[in-house]
Amino acid sequence: MNFTGIHNFYETLVLEAISDSALTNDELNDTDFLEDVACVALNNLPAKYVRHDVDLMFYMTTSEYQHITSSTVHAVKKAIDYVRRHRSHHKPVKRQKTRQRKAS
Repeated sequence: MNFTGIHNFYETLVLEAISDSALTNDELNDTDFLEDVACVALNNLPAKYVRHDVDLMFYMTTSEYQHITSSTVHAVKKAIDYVRRHRSHHKPVKRQKTRQRKAS
């Protein structure tokens, strides 16, 4: 079975909203930052899986689409703030190898 044609409708909207956001040049060039923002935003939006975006949009009213896009923009703004706040405090912890004690 091949399910590569299925995707979350919000993914494209989130990526567009990130592109339209007021980000610094450093943030725009930081793939980790952009991916973190996308993940946080998507995790705060409902999943809406489709095969083709046009299929969903055909049945959606203008007000439903406006609600979805405004929800997406809001989720992305919150995600950017969240990632900015948490990345400055987060330093990856390098794990040290521990030596195993021999049982006596």
